[in-house]
This record gives sequence, structure tokens and C-alpha cells, in this order.
Amino acid sequence: MGIKEKVSEELLLEEEVVKQSEIVLFNDDVNTFDHVIETLIAVCDHTPEQAEQCSLIVHYNGKCTVKTGEYNDLKPRCTRLLQAGLSAEIV
Repeated sequence: MGIKEKVSEELLLEEEVVKQSEIVLFNDDVNTFDHVIETLIAVCDHTPEQAEQCSLIVHYNGKCTVKTGEYNDLKPRCTRLLQAGLSAEIV
């Protein structure tokens, strides 16, 4: 009788952990709804509906997360929001 050896191999999966950051847009008394909506569409790739909803949330709650992702993707977007005169930060 032959001896059968069972070889079990463990497959180790490396899980890549990517820290997600957020761009938070803050309310101000300077920018119009139209300007905020147009800027969110151009900078954050929002649909018109998303941009309008975010602008209303910012208006009534004082702030809103407008984009989530990797820091390296969000940094230039946040810079463009600031250049457009909006108040935003990455958290």
C-alpha cells in the first residue's frame, strides 16, 4: 500500500488597504448655487443632480462630503475647488 501524502497549500491573499479620504465642502456667504453646482460638476465629476443635492446640503448643514477617494486623487481636485473660491478641505 502506498502512502498518500496530502499537501495542503495555504493561499495567502495580501489585502491592499487604501486609506480613503474625503473632500468636505463648507458653506459660505459668497458663492451662488449656480457657481457651486457648476464647479462640482467640473471638478468632482458630479452629475447635475448630485451637485445640486450637495449644494443644498452645504447650504442647510454647513458642510458636505463631495468626493471620497485616495488622497493623491483628491488633492488636485481640492486645489481646484479652492481656486474657484469655494471653501473645502481634505479630511
